[in-house]
Amino acid sequence: MAEHRTDPLVRLRGIRKTYGERVVTEVLKGIDLDIDPGAFCALTGPSGSGKTTLLNLIGLLDRPTAGEIVIDGQDVGRLDDEGRTELRGTRLGFVFQFHHLLPAFTAEENVMMPLVARHGRTAAWMRQKAAGLLDEVGLGDRARYKSTDLSGGEQQRVAVARALVGDPSLVLADEPTGNLDTETSAQVFALLKAFNRRSDVAFLIVTHEEAIAAQCERVIHMVDGRIDSDRTHPISGAPA
Repeated sequence: MAEHRTDPLVRLRGIRKTYGERVVTEVLKGIDLDIDPGAFCALTGPSGSGKTTLLNLIGLLDRPTAGEIVIDGQDVGRLDDEGRTELRGTRLGFVFQFHHLLPAFTAEENVMMPLVARHGRTAAWMRQKAAGLLDEVGLGDRARYKSTDLSGGEQQRVAVARALVGDPSLVLADEPTGNLDTETSAQVFALLKAFNRRSDVAFLIVTHEEAIAAQCERVIHMVDGRIDSDRTHPISGAPA
């Protein structure tokens, strides 16, 4: 059994992000934040509060103007582009509002993509792992379907499987249910919670939906580039 970790999975200190040169816009204004292994967090706030910018920084898709980001014990600021790509590919998974599946490929091939990108080739074990995850999200019988032949909810479940195929420590989800109807949204969110419970993967979920945030054990609320509140509360558990 793995040792119990006491240090944060993600540690942010003094994170600032500005855009522009002649006209400077400060989007993040000194963010301090810890995320523990296995956490299940919502990131909320009005449009323009800096949620997606913060998610992109944690996801190593952008760099802060100032401050320190440590992920899984690694000081991101000390990594070159290759090191950032390696850390992103091995420790992080992503789910977006729009699934970004490749239309020419099957569900199984889409789920495999992060592994293919990491190793530079395909292998039988990748296909087996992708098939297993599709089974877990209820799409085992759709593995060979092109993504364009799947419903919106099915496509998003493929995206969830893709985010998890690399065994990440943290999944970053930007409005993962925002493009779905209420019933399908609940199904996709239930999948995220189930994977969090079973595998101890941490989740940070940007959402505007109060019903979604209320089901997270921690709600981090942003206003005008700052963390306005950070609440932890017990949640009644649905069966995993």
